[in-house]
Amino acid sequence: MSEQVKPVAERVGGRSGPRIDTSAVDESRYEKHGGFPKVSRAKIGAEFGPFIEAMRTLQDLAVSVDAPDEVFGAALAKAGEMIELLEPHRAPELQGPAGRAVELPGRGSLLLLPWQVVSAGPDGITMAGEFRRFHLGGNGAAHGGVLPLLFDDLLGMIVHYSGRPISRTAYLHVNYRKITPLETPLTVRGRVDHIEGRKTFITAELVDEQGEVLADCEGLMVQLLPWQP
Repeated sequence: MSEQVKPVAERVGGRSGPRIDTSAVDESRYEKHGGFPKVSRAKIGAEFGPFIEAMRTLQDLAVSVDAPDEVFGAALAKAGEMIELLEPHRAPELQGPAGRAVELPGRGSLLLLPWQVVSAGPDGITMAGEFRRFHLGGNGAAHGGVLPLLFDDLLGMIVHYSGRPISRTAYLHVNYRKITPLETPLTVRGRVDHIEGRKTFITAELVDEQGEVLADCEGLMVQLLPWQP
């Protein structure tokens, strides 16, 4: 591990944390390309991570429980209490910590898959995680629609760590090779395939613990022009 990578990895998760190489990242690009705002890392307290994990478990339960109607009624009342508690703290985009808590699975966003970066740098990104009950499509398999979400998030990070300009997804093609199981440790990895001007072409694959490819993708990220949001 290089000296440049090591301090970042230790700040994120100690010596066993992710291997992060930011040598190609140019933070000044946020001020030069398109109207995309600069996203800063959120400073979170000790309770935010457990709160997000509890909310993920509630999502799992919401799509899996078979309870008497009075139990759903009681849960609804408690959900109403949570809404009443949280509503006064509703904040604009990029002000709340969700999506900016980079040390948490899915960066603390319930929209993103709860996966964590294993390694990231100019040569590509590897993430590890599982699909939960909330992601069930049918017959024990992850819903086909959540795989593009995982790949799309990966593509955005690959563009960032490869030092390419801020870009948006123009094209994402997913090949479903095998059934993707729930609650099974998996790995997704991707890298820049080639570059043509404003275009960054990326390839990635989702694999199981035996190295079998469950799905792969080809993506195109296009650099934002100055007037593009």
